[in-house]
Amino acid sequence: MIEEIRRKSLHSNSFVRMGIGDDAAVLRPRRGEELVVTTDFSLESVHFAEFHPSFSVGYRCLARGISDVAAMGGRPLAAFLSIALSPKWAQNSAYMRDFLRGLHALAAQFDVVLAGGDTAGAPGPHTVADVIVIGAVPRGKALLRSGARPGDRIYVTGTLGGAAAELEALRSAPESFRKAKPNGTHPHLFPQPRVAVGRRLVGIASSCMDISDGISTDLRHLCKASGVGASLDAERLPLAAGATLEQALHGGEDYELLFTTSRRVPRSLAGVPVTEIGRITEDKAVRLVRDGRQKLLRRGGWEHLKERA
Repeated sequence: MIEEIRRKSLHSNSFVRMGIGDDAAVLRPRRGEELVVTTDFSLESVHFAEFHPSFSVGYRCLARGISDVAAMGGRPLAAFLSIALSPKWAQNSAYMRDFLRGLHALAAQFDVVLAGGDTAGAPGPHTVADVIVIGAVPRGKALLRSGARPGDRIYVTGTLGGAAAELEALRSAPESFRKAKPNGTHPHLFPQPRVAVGRRLVGIASSCMDISDGISTDLRHLCKASGVGASLDAERLPLAAGATLEQALHGGEDYELLFTTSRRVPRSLAGVPVTEIGRITEDKAVRLVRDGRQKLLRRGGWEHLKERA
């Protein structure tokens, strides 16, 4: 298995001078750039389940990290995979082979090199994957959560709630999704990181993050980092086909970009729809405006320790 991983990763880009095959990778950033680094666990029974196609699991493991780099305005360059295999995965090479195919499919889309990692046997019945993604941004230009100011407009890319809606359908009829492909119509199984949009937002957005835990939670994170509040217009939220307002607010894993700016932004950036959904306010409360009424926005997104306590 390790040899297969190495064989499938024997390419490089201008950033990865030496990848898999030595004790460590050798990386070479461009002059005038800074590196951004993110790491994400993907836990079986938490982030994926037995009903998820393993091709999708590999794709989604990498998509989470690439989306984080996109939210910083960066270009993803290299990934590192450390995976502890459950007995089921270790004894069935097809699981791991399809997992790697999914990961490499997304990596190829963004010219990301799998430059290293580690493998082990899991001490329990569940597979655990940790993916590190490294990207680059122009020096001093990384998009942060902490720059929003009162009066800024709040925008979101794409649509919301589609991942939660598809997950619900997947749970009910997993056999219907066995042949699903990353063709832009499966927001849960194959989310599309908004790398091109993130790079366009450098110098435009005052703050930015991706929506991984649900906008009700992630908007609160952005406001806390910036020391501000927000007023969110429920009627402006761009709902995905088949999604409810509750799924759009609290569903999570949409991996769209949530950003603020004092400027008006076009309705499309890099071919992706962009929607204004509210304003940043001076007080620190996060409110939802619905049917002309304003109330505090309930925090309903995913929080690992809270959910598992």
